[in-house]
Amino acid sequence: MQDYIHMVQRHFWQKLVEQNWHERSVVWLAGVRRVGKTFLCQSLQDTEYFDCELPRTRRMMEDAQAFLEGLGKRRIVLDEIHRLPNPSELLKIAADHYPNIRVLATSSSTLGASAKFRDTLAGRKRNVWLTPMCLEDLKDAKHTDLRHRFLRGGLPPFFLAENFPERDFQEWIDAYWAKDIQELFRLERRSSFQKFTELLMAQSGGLFEATRFTAPCEVSRTTISNYLNVLEATFVAHVIRPFSTHRPTEIVSAPKVYGFDTGFVAYYRGWQDLRREDLGLLWEHFVLNEIMARQQNRAISYWRDKRGHEVDFILTGRRNKPMAIECKWSAADFDAINLQAFRRQYPGSENFVLAQDVGSPFSHRFGEITVRFENLQTFVKTIGLGRMDT
Repeated sequence: MQDYIHMVQRHFWQKLVEQNWHERSVVWLAGVRRVGKTFLCQSLQDTEYFDCELPRTRRMMEDAQAFLEGLGKRRIVLDEIHRLPNPSELLKIAADHYPNIRVLATSSSTLGASAKFRDTLAGRKRNVWLTPMCLEDLKDAKHTDLRHRFLRGGLPPFFLAENFPERDFQEWIDAYWAKDIQELFRLERRSSFQKFTELLMAQSGGLFEATRFTAPCEVSRTTISNYLNVLEATFVAHVIRPFSTHRPTEIVSAPKVYGFDTGFVAYYRGWQDLRREDLGLLWEHFVLNEIMARQQNRAISYWRDKRGHEVDFILTGRRNKPMAIECKWSAADFDAINLQAFRRQYPGSENFVLAQDVGSPFSHRFGEITVRFENLQTFVKTIGLGRMDT
């Protein structure tokens, strides 16, 4: 099975790296552990791969200038670059003094979250955020069954395993704590942090209230907020904040929090077989993952008023006009009441219902609003391709 995993070429991401190399000589590849960063690096053509886990590789780079001087105009990968004594210095020298060398660097998600690392390389690199498997990845794997993707999740080894990788989910959480969290954040009370992560995954997609977690995790509200910041910084949780203009009828501060991957959400909810009522929630997570993969950022909101009307996602990239998105497993499940409530406050712009059973896109009028029904494949062409901040 390991050989089969390595045969899956992720063409969408290969192309994205190449596009970013046209804009900057240094590209930073971010993403959670086991999302496929190393294999993506090794799959790029005409590129020399350096594994910084190896002592002999680190010795080669002790003199960063001499190392880069000998490369000419090559394209190189520096994998696990956090193992170098000063990784940001090498990348800064490469960006400033060796622009003919194309560098793709990657490591644990914690290094990219470091303020010092970000500040040193500000304006010198492009970022590519490798998300869990998106639609293009499913096509490359020749396995487009969404129920399989929902239950296994989008980490390639989990998705492609011959048997359901139940033990791997807990092993991933343990490794995340040991190898990512303790390296940079130095949190104490492993049991409290892991309990919070477990509860957050189980409640994924709901409104977040820190006080709900204080008693079961046996920590303060401030500590819970710190835990959430850590999960967000390392791409394990996505904090979706409310869209509002501070009208008295709107929810203006309470975020919704989504776990990074459907497989972990299903695992911590105890789902081994998916019922139809489970599919809507996981479809919403998958749509969010797809939008973030395409936009390469987390610039997405939701909307809710105090009467309980809610719109799943709001995008404001187009001339600050809010695009409204509702996610439904089936188009027949859609009720226009929430979009109508939103458009009474914010008229104009586009309304979308994204459903997996829509073939050809179509529009339908509901009172004063027009709603466009699309599948995810056609919708992502609407939003195009974005870029992470550098």
